[in-house]
Formats: sequence, structure tokens, C-alpha cells
Amino acid sequence: MASSPDKFSRLAALRPARPAPSRPAALRAPNEEDSLARLIGAGVAKNHFGEHLALRNWFSSPEFCEPSGVALELLSRGRDESLTRRTRAALEDTARWLFLDTETTGLAGGTGTYPFLVGIAWWDGGGLQVEQFFMRDFSEEHSVLHELAARLAERPVLVTFNGKSFDWPLLENRFTMTRAISAPRLAAHLDLLHPARALWKLRLGSVRLVELERHVLDAPRLGWHREDDVASSLIPQYYFDYLRGGSSAPLAGVVRHNQMDLRGLAALFGKINTLLASQDEDRDGVDSLDLFGLSRFLERRGDSDRAQAACTQALDFGLPAEFRQRARRELALLAKRRGDHHAAAALWGELVSDPQDGVLACEQLAIHYERRAKDSVRAEEFARLGLAKLQRTRANSRDPYAAARIARLSEKFLFRINRLAARKRTAKAGIRRLSL
Repeated sequence: MASSPDKFSRLAALRPARPAPSRPAALRAPNEEDSLARLIGAGVAKNHFGEHLALRNWFSSPEFCEPSGVALELLSRGRDESLTRRTRAALEDTARWLFLDTETTGLAGGTGTYPFLVGIAWWDGGGLQVEQFFMRDFSEEHSVLHELAARLAERPVLVTFNGKSFDWPLLENRFTMTRAISAPRLAAHLDLLHPARALWKLRLGSVRLVELERHVLDAPRLGWHREDDVASSLIPQYYFDYLRGGSSAPLAGVVRHNQMDLRGLAALFGKINTLLASQDEDRDGVDSLDLFGLSRFLERRGDSDRAQAACTQALDFGLPAEFRQRARRELALLAKRRGDHHAAAALWGELVSDPQDGVLACEQLAIHYERRAKDSVRAEEFARLGLAKLQRTRANSRDPYAAARIARLSEKFLFRINRLAARKRTAKAGIRRLSL
């Protein structure tokens, strides 16, 4: 008779080595009364939670983009974070990536907000496979969420645009509200809004996806345009009008809007990936403001060497006048952090006369000459100059908060001046004693 451990080992051997991939629900043609399905070219999908509409389209553009290890590291961690081996393995396997974008009944979130259209996409055959789930009524939510959970189980690396703040928290809330479908666990989540904001906000101001497509991605070259696009602010109303028996025609534009968002999201990853992985010699033609944004992003992620190179290159490429002093300040701070104090002092010297950074430059030069160059005279000169600048600023300021800040800085300068003066007096007294 087999022992208990043998029985358990045999039972364990019967389990599949890995879960079988889920298959998309079979689609059937809509009936004659379902005008929306026929309008948007959708089929009717059915699972044990009910029905919903589903669309599947493959697009040749944007083409597949092989992620750079450098870009993935920068996108998925902060300055002091390190990736786990499991997260890194998931990120490096693009077969596990899923782009996601939702259209909802409102932008405020909360329990009353429904994602009535969930769009997902993944790389397939060199292009982008797009699948969309549409709720014809709130009763179809469970069916849609069941299909989404199945796709995320296969591809648990989520790529979104503002999805960490909106789309994914909303979906997690909806999964919880069902009390029947567990929210899938993500292996990683790349949100492209934050790097896009760091890289292009200085030049564009607005970093909405439509603006990025127009000014960064060159969407017409990629094969689509938004001249007849639906305004995002109108989308909830179109859906509510449809639920009340109104026309379904505007929802065709909503579906197309969602498709373009997914394609734009995939193309945006390619652009960010290329820029983050680029070296100095690969950046010909890149706007100087974009390079300055890149340097600040790299610095926040702890890559100081590449940040310094990008900032220097931004100045060399002709950074606009209103940003040059900020770039020099960044270079000075980077030089100080890497221990190149002479280079930092030279850069601070260029900023002494700047209205914005002159006080900071005086403070840093006073510190440098006192601690590094051991030149108390120059240190006191810059400390007194910084104090004079603060006093002029205080005289012209009407802001009580600024006055308190100026007072604190003034105390620091006065303390330094008094310390340096006392040191000078001690040195003179010592010289007199030696002469006697």
C-alpha cells in the first residue's frame, strides 16, 4: 500500500505545469435590434457572467519596439529603488505586456463611475493587436471585467497613461464591487504620464496624449490623425444619452478615440524608450528643451552622469535664454554631488549676478572657499554679498512667507560672517604673538 507522501506526490504530478492560456470568448453576430454592435463592427461575446460587445483589430503601426534595459530600469524605479528579479524578468518579456485605456462615465472616480469601454492592446506580429470590451448596459460589467481579468492573468505587465492615478484604481474598485471577480495582481505597472511630463512639459506645456501625438510622435506619419476625434469631455454624456435611448452614432467615435489612445500609448513608449536609451551622439535633432527635461528626469532617477551630459548638451544646442540659468544651476549641483568642486565653483561664479539664483550661488561659493579652498577672505566676501542681496530682496518683498525665509537665510549668512571674522581675528592675534 502506497504511503501518504507517495499519494500526495502523485496527485501533485497531475497538476498542469502552468495555467492554460485563456481563450477569447467566441463572438456571434449581433441581432438586428443591436444597432450599436453593427455600427462599430463588434460581435457579441458571452461568458458565464453574461454578454458584452467585443471588437478585435490589428494595426501595422506603431510597429513593435524592443524595450531597452536602460529605459525599463529608469521607467520602473525611483532614485533609491531596485527592481526585484521577478519584476525585471516580467518587464523584459514583452509577451507579458498589456497596454490599457478606459472610457468612463466620469472623471472623478468613486463607486459611481463605470468603465463602460475597456481597451487593451499588445504587440503581435510586429504590430499592435487591439481588443475592446463595451458595456451596452451596467448589467454587463461583470462580463467585461471577467474578460479583462483573463487577459491580465496572461499579460500582467500593465502600460498606461495616467493609469496609476485613474484607470487602474478605478478598475480595482470595480473588481472589488463585483464581490465575485478578484482584481488581478500586476507583475509591474509602467505609467508613461510622468516620464512624458518630465521630458516634454518644458517645450509643450500640455502633455495630453493628443498633444504628444501632434508634436512628438508625428501621428500622421504613423498612419492616423485626430482631426475628427471626439472630445474627451463629451464621452460620458454620449454614453448616458445612448442608455436613455438616444442615438448610438456618437459612440462609434468614442470607440475610435479609444483605439487611437491605445496606438498613441504604444507609440509613446517607443519614443520614450529611444530617448532614455540614447547616448550623446544619438541626439542630433533633439530639441534642447527636451534634452534639459531628459537631464532632470535622469537626475531624479539617480543617473547623475548621463544627466550631466544631457544638460551640457542642452546648453550646447541653444537652450532658450529663460532656461539657461536653471540649466547652469543644475550642472553646478550635479558637479557638487559628484565631488567636482572646482567645476561647481566655476558654474556658481556665473550665477552670482542672476536675480533668481544669485543668493544660492553666493552661499555655495562661501561654503566652497571656506571648506575646500581654505580662503576665508573670499568666503567672507561672498557671504557678505549674499547678505546684501537678501536685504535688497527683503526691502522689495510684500510676501510674509518670503520674509520669514529671507530672515532665516540672513541669520545663516550672519553666523558665517561672524565665524569667519572671529577666525580672522584669532589668526591676526597669533601672528602678533609670534612677532613678539
